[in-house]
Amino acid sequence: MRGGIFDDNYQIEKEDFVSYIEKLNKKVYRHKEAVLNALPALFKLQDLKALYQDDADKNFKRLCCEYLPLKFSRRHGDPSRPWNKFSINTRNENDGSKILDYQGNWRDIFQNWEALAHSYPEFMEGMIHKFLNATTFEGYNPYRVTKYGFDWETIEPDNPWSYIGYWGDHQIIYLLKFLEFMEAYYPNKLATYFSQDLFVYANVPYKIKPYESILKDPKNTIDFDFEKEENIQFKRNEIGVDGALLRDTTAFIYKVNFVEKILATVLAKMSNFIPEGGIWMNTQRPEWNDANNALVGNGVSMVTLYYLRRFLKFFNKVLDQDTTSEFEISNELLAFFNKVSQTLVAHKQLLEGRFTDENRKQVLDGLGQAASDYRTQIYDQKFSGYKTAVSKASLLEFTSTALDYLEHSIEANKRADNLFHSYNLMTVTDQNSVSISHLPEMLEGQVAVLSSGYLSTKESLDVLDGLKNSALFREDQYSYILYPNKELPKFVHKNTIAAPDVTSSELLSQLIADGNTQLINQDGNGHYHFNGSFNNADSVKVALSSLSHLYAPLVEKDSKKVLAIFESVFDHKSFTGRSGTFFGYEGLGSIYWHMVSKLLLAVYEVTQKALYESEDKKSIGRLYDHYFEINAGIGVHKSPELYGAFPTDAYSHTPGGKGAQQPGMTGQVKEDVLSRFGELGVKVRNGAVEFNPEILRADEFLTTKEVFNYINLAKEKCRVDLEVGSLGFTYCQVPVIYQKATQAAIKVFLTDGRVSSFQGKSLDVQTSQMLFNRGGEIEKLVISVVKA
Repeated sequence: MRGGIFDDNYQIEKEDFVSYIEKLNKKVYRHKEAVLNALPALFKLQDLKALYQDDADKNFKRLCCEYLPLKFSRRHGDPSRPWNKFSINTRNENDGSKILDYQGNWRDIFQNWEALAHSYPEFMEGMIHKFLNATTFEGYNPYRVTKYGFDWETIEPDNPWSYIGYWGDHQIIYLLKFLEFMEAYYPNKLATYFSQDLFVYANVPYKIKPYESILKDPKNTIDFDFEKEENIQFKRNEIGVDGALLRDTTAFIYKVNFVEKILATVLAKMSNFIPEGGIWMNTQRPEWNDANNALVGNGVSMVTLYYLRRFLKFFNKVLDQDTTSEFEISNELLAFFNKVSQTLVAHKQLLEGRFTDENRKQVLDGLGQAASDYRTQIYDQKFSGYKTAVSKASLLEFTSTALDYLEHSIEANKRADNLFHSYNLMTVTDQNSVSISHLPEMLEGQVAVLSSGYLSTKESLDVLDGLKNSALFREDQYSYILYPNKELPKFVHKNTIAAPDVTSSELLSQLIADGNTQLINQDGNGHYHFNGSFNNADSVKVALSSLSHLYAPLVEKDSKKVLAIFESVFDHKSFTGRSGTFFGYEGLGSIYWHMVSKLLLAVYEVTQKALYESEDKKSIGRLYDHYFEINAGIGVHKSPELYGAFPTDAYSHTPGGKGAQQPGMTGQVKEDVLSRFGELGVKVRNGAVEFNPEILRADEFLTTKEVFNYINLAKEKCRVDLEVGSLGFTYCQVPVIYQKATQAAIKVFLTDGRVSSFQGKSLDVQTSQMLFNRGGEIEKLVISVVKA
């Protein structure tokens, strides 16, 4: 529901499409009115692609590329969260006519489209364009994506829930999945975007502060520009949704190519790279998991770094295969790129060992200042519109160097128990150094490092073995919690200062002696406590300031020490949010089912990599064992008594000591669909479909005759009689029948009565494209599977 479903195969209704163009850009609509009016009432996606393919109007071409006829979609909104309001627009209230509409928070839309893309491959292009055209020039994504553009969060003085910021939301891995799909289904298609200025930047009324300000207060890094929002809304009213796109100095919508969009996204992450720490989370919004939302500011994400490693490996390969020798990118982004490249090259010798805190700060300064200069230039002056060629060789050199740094950090974040750190903490200890400290083990980091593609089969098995033996494993549910469970301190034990800390400070000792309780007090048992009205370090600073007139020398001498003691008592920096304080949702002892399904998919990917690299059978068998153990722990395989709910319903989480809680169609369903296709052996390589169910268990094949009911592409109810030793499923809405055999082969039954045969496990590209095109030419596929 959060991603929507396609209305009717690849069919497009003229009325909806024309209305969409008019709402997006009134000028384009007027310019293309004759072309739009000439369209038939119903036409196919292929007709639309033919319409815009050679059109000279880049804005029209972009809008056509982005068009997706989705329906039955809603944005995030749980009944337990009353501030989340949503509606599902399906019918016009005035005349009852059908409405095609979709909206969703960024992560919900794109994570759910991942599964949808495999059933409607021809819409992958539109999904990629929608993703890239909703990102900003700084390389971030706004809050919500809708059919008619994108939204951002605003400051509302009377709304305590209002907050602004750019969500991290694993932007890298979401985009990468679509790019990987596109390259598999339509080889070399991505390369056709490299030099075409078909992409734009979202214009969001945020201004990320300069690097120096971010260093001083990393939790308060974005200003809301009210005047800019007014200007954006004015342009929206004037020309349509496109009024919210970034413009250059000539006031035209600024257009760039695919390479620039990818580079802007990658540089946003690399400019926040802290060696051996991860990607600095400093844009006021958390990563994928709400449970970590308090880490913003001092949090450093190894999770994003693991995914960035996979992203750069993929981009490096696609770029290397392209024959183009250079690409035009904006002068301003090129300057940013050059500064980042120079910083990485200048410190590359440090990769031979470990970074000191001073080394780490030097690298971060170079990267962070480069991003700051780039942003400030665009905020103040806009894009000039001038572009310069960047060579493929320099891009490849950059990705190679960046990969060296990322992989060095991965090695530095391996724990003694064979797990990997997920999120770290950064501390600017003085003007010239940045230290890194580690948080406890987290499931999310193991999922990401397994997905990174960096680990060998043996190392992946070490992680999975370590995970099974860790505090993250919950025996009662045979599954994994997000974070280790822990005992929270009793209230009476909180805010207690160790006596040696008090005596180590002349100021604190003197205040106790004088009976001054502005900063510290002593209870009847002789224990020491900070003033109970304090809520953070700023409260301590205010108290220290008020003491200056009486204790000036001591305040000047001990202020830093007192603040350090305050942090050691409360450890605010390590506070992750609900994961460290709640007992429900993603709280203490809680299984978050979406993350367990992400783990399942990651283990599937590792298994496929091992099979592709022809690893030894024992290692592959052990990977199988881990995969099916994780799978068995997921709710659908459990009894209602154990699961605590109907096992086939999607639930958000299972707290310790309770059954499944908070029903709702979470992203878990998407991972489970992808994993199931993986078990069935459906794989697309080089434009051809392969049916190779190596991981599929033999006991899944029927032991009695059954009837397989399905809906075909013509929306007709159909049935297939399945024999003993077979099974059935649909792919792109075409029935696929597996039959046990002694030799692998495929029979393609066409609707015109013809039958074509293929030896082996793969279709050819032409037949595969017929399947992807969902044209109704194929009645069914019968696959002979070699299975004991």
